[in-house]
Amino acid sequence: MAITLPHIEDANRTAYLPPKGEFEQFTDESHYAEKVREWGLSSTKEVKKEFWYKERDHQRLVTIKGYETYGQGGEFNTIIVEFQDGNLSCIHPAYLKEMQASSFGKVSFSNVAEPSSAPVQKSEKVNAPKQKAVKKDEAPKKEKQAKIQLPEEKVHFTGTVKQFALSWNHFNEENDEVVVLENVVIEQENPIEVGLAWCAHSKTLKKFELAPGEKLEFDGKIVKKKLPNGKDVEEEFIVGDPVLYKVNNPSKMKKS
Repeated sequence: MAITLPHIEDANRTAYLPPKGEFEQFTDESHYAEKVREWGLSSTKEVKKEFWYKERDHQRLVTIKGYETYGQGGEFNTIIVEFQDGNLSCIHPAYLKEMQASSFGKVSFSNVAEPSSAPVQKSEKVNAPKQKAVKKDEAPKKEKQAKIQLPEEKVHFTGTVKQFALSWNHFNEENDEVVVLENVVIEQENPIEVGLAWCAHSKTLKKFELAPGEKLEFDGKIVKKKLPNGKDVEEEFIVGDPVLYKVNNPSKMKKS
């Protein structure tokens, strides 16, 4: 007996949550692969291009067109997916990951608006004024670092490789390899001293065979996102000082 899978393409039964305006798009295949793996949506050598978007009574294939950022420093993401009929909708990365499980849908969900509730909860945790007030009183240097006005567009950087480290990725529940940079400066008419920053040690960066102490210059987009230390790793792969800024998708890298 043939088994018919419930792959129902019915736009009238899907509750869309379209983006409100412009959103971040992937600069190239490497950027796409980096973000999809960061969200825990693919662990294979060839990064997945299609995903299931499931509701209580049907499921549809979607592709990822880009993402929105939120949080005080833009450290959290909401994925923008495109349906086969061209409609766009927003969804939290963890919720889309849940949808890929074969068991998804066997429990009752109240409605499709649940994906938007996850970012709100996380955003509330980020906006913890009492905790930040204590940190500012205890460490004036951190207060000064928090006042940095980060540019929204791509900019040119200089910096030095401090070390390689392992960072815990809560989306795929694994340690990711990262590069920690020190003496990072945004090179512009009025240079901005960032200090410490980090970025993913992607396939592109590995081609440069970076080593601690090497001075670099590169382009990228910087956001406020604290580096989480890895879990159950040797001390050499842990960063002692807090690293509050991340450089996304560094490109045009040169050793100086």
